[in-house]
Amino acid sequence: MSQAVALVTGATGLLGRKALQAFERGGWKATGTGLSRANPPSILKVDLSDDVAINSVLDEIKPKVVVHCAAHRFPEKVDGDPDGARALNIDASKRLAQATSSRSILLIYISTDYVFPGNPGEAPYEADATPNPPNLYGQTKLDGERAVLEATKDSHLGIVFRVPVLYGSAEEPKESAINVLMDQVWKAQDAEAGIIMDDWAQRYPTNTEDVGRVLFDVALKYLEAGEARASLPKILQFSSEDRFTKYEICQEFAEIMGLHLNGMKANKTPGDPNATVKRPYDTHLSTGALKDLGIDVSTQKFTAWWRWQVKAFRK
Repeated sequence: MSQAVALVTGATGLLGRKALQAFERGGWKATGTGLSRANPPSILKVDLSDDVAINSVLDEIKPKVVVHCAAHRFPEKVDGDPDGARALNIDASKRLAQATSSRSILLIYISTDYVFPGNPGEAPYEADATPNPPNLYGQTKLDGERAVLEATKDSHLGIVFRVPVLYGSAEEPKESAINVLMDQVWKAQDAEAGIIMDDWAQRYPTNTEDVGRVLFDVALKYLEAGEARASLPKILQFSSEDRFTKYEICQEFAEIMGLHLNGMKANKTPGDPNATVKRPYDTHLSTGALKDLGIDVSTQKFTAWWRWQVKAFRK
């Protein structure tokens, strides 16, 4: 029996690396694609704006599932390059969905909690809640969702998989909006640093290793369902239940590292003082659809993982 194959786009990124690992641990052959950071033969260089390149890699690799992690995912960068963001988040996603669907390949499209407005009192959002993105990034991801679902409506081989802000093993802190806060804690050791940190918006940082595990479980569930997958939900959501503001995360980091925050002040006024793009208050995602499928939605505890990560174990 031949080994099952998975293809992961954006495999050089924070989530893509863990998605690759999850399928490899499951006994699959996992191949990644990238562009600027591609490193053949382990990570193939594929331009997702090129139909020929997409068709070629699918025909060469012959995957059973494609996990589409590649995206413009930082709101400020999306506002700075809206055409590029639409090209990758929407157009390339549609192109990929058409190609996978025509080859009977399952496609899992990674999306975001920012498809929801996050107004106070609305969360948690169920998978079928009405989207209303607060910024252009969320809108491009929502439009990408719709493009994927439209392209796969007859084959039933498209899944939208929404996640919140992610953290985990990173090549550099700026890969994650959570990891990078450790740098701010170090800067706050200067009592005159004058760092103002958001203590208003609610965030649910979720570990990339957990996301990778659930993606693998979802792929198995939908592939094993065969024709019955037509009745399975097309939109799934995964999130940790750990809840913090950015300032509270910095407090956790400071406690773990045995540091103070004398150079940092909490800002409880609505809106992130360090952001130029509007952020929502609370976009917590319900994991009900995954639970209904029998998928394990447990997650690593945020503080415990970071204690392990920095080797700061305290009694």
